[in-house]
Amino acid sequence: MPGTDTTHPAWRWAFAATCAVNLVVLYSPSGDGAQPFPEFDKVVHVLVFAAVMWTGARAGLPVRLLLPVLLLHAVVSEVVQATLLPHRDGDVFDALADTAGTVAAAVLVTAFPHRRRRGTIGV
Repeated sequence: MPGTDTTHPAWRWAFAATCAVNLVVLYSPSGDGAQPFPEFDKVVHVLVFAAVMWTGARAGLPVRLLLPVLLLHAVVSEVVQATLLPHRDGDVFDALADTAGTVAAAVLVTAFPHRRRRGTIGV
């Protein structure tokens, strides 16, 4: 039925949670610098932005709107880290990792759309 929202509420909660994790990762003070392997922080950047894109799309947000918002956030967050947060350093490679995660998830969620039959209970 047109106009019927069949998005499972769990996706909305997942989206809210991934947004919160994204903000904590980007704006909380950096750790002691110890990483499990070189460039581990880039992997984290890819994953937190991909998670926001994926869950946002599954929650019903249009990819065409979410994509530019997340790409802008990728750049702005690094500028904020470089200029306003003394405990953080902005890094162009972090912004590139953010962009990679966002675009990869947008491609995947577009290539494999969430098909949910009306009346099903599963996520």
